[in-house]
Amino acid sequence: MQIRPDALAPQLAKGLKPLYTVHGDEPLLAQEAADAIRKAAREQGYGERKIFTVAGAYFDWGPVLGAAQALSLFAERQFIEIRIPSGKPGKDGSEALQRYCERLPEDVVTLVTLPKLDKTQQSSAWFMALDGAGLSIRVDPVERRALPQWIAQRLAAQGQRVEDGEMGQRTLAFFADRVEGNLLAAHQELQKLALLHPAGTLSFDQVEAAVLDVARFDVFKLSEAVLSGQVARVLRMLDGLEAEGEAAVLVHWSLAEDIRALKRVRDGVDAGKPLPMALREARVWGAKERLFERLVPGLHSAELAPLVEAAQICDGLVKGLRHPGWPMDAWAGLRKLALMLVETAAGKPGRLVLKA
Repeated sequence: MQIRPDALAPQLAKGLKPLYTVHGDEPLLAQEAADAIRKAAREQGYGERKIFTVAGAYFDWGPVLGAAQALSLFAERQFIEIRIPSGKPGKDGSEALQRYCERLPEDVVTLVTLPKLDKTQQSSAWFMALDGAGLSIRVDPVERRALPQWIAQRLAAQGQRVEDGEMGQRTLAFFADRVEGNLLAAHQELQKLALLHPAGTLSFDQVEAAVLDVARFDVFKLSEAVLSGQVARVLRMLDGLEAEGEAAVLVHWSLAEDIRALKRVRDGVDAGKPLPMALREARVWGAKERLFERLVPGLHSAELAPLVEAAQICDGLVKGLRHPGWPMDAWAGLRKLALMLVETAAGKPGRLVLKA
């Protein structure tokens, strides 16, 4: 049974399961979920703790299988952690985990921690065995659109809140912009506010003075911002990626892939293919698929041809080649290409509308 992190506390309050699996790529939320399970286990008498870290293809699973069956020397109940940092237990590990799940004793609680798993891994026999033997907590990153609410909830938990109305929304948006993509740092900034100010309402000025700019940007999230027409966020992300030392060639590849994919999908639709088929053939799925479903019907091939040409020009810029009418600096060229794509996605070429 899979649940989200915010559903874990009510589940723990009902009693412990024999096995918990925490998987995902958000370190803060994964750590908090694992800590909550450990705390609940300690409070219910699972005093002896054993930790196994699966490293390498030749990991010996014998001690893991034996640990759950061995009688505890120091406590009546055991807490066993199995950490698989790679997310790939291998053939022997797959078989061992399935056997482990088949023979879970009543006096043992097991916690398995894993990174983000793809669809194939979540459909594997070993993961299905883990999921069937207890609870799986899937830890997803907090998306930018959900970040202000997440911040507000965390502030409430420490007895603080922002002002009501538009000013409060502005404060939360400012906070989110400062910490986007860096939830661990966001947590630290929240703790800082708890130390600096008493419980109650925080003003925009107090938050602005306290919260550092610790945002980290993902080049693949840039794609979603561009296709959503979020001009101010796109420019902020490009500035951040450049400051972080991201390779300009990777940023160009991401933008160019979106342009090529839009062209392939539009051409497919023009050739008479249903939009879902054209999207599958262009290998567009997930969050980007939903954006394409909104954009493609309103686009024309004639609008995409200049973008394809611009992507080719920008490819030369990031490799040190100059082109008339384009900036000499590679990052300035990337900003121009990104804004061209934003204009096309927004359906307003030459008339950008700022949308944070």
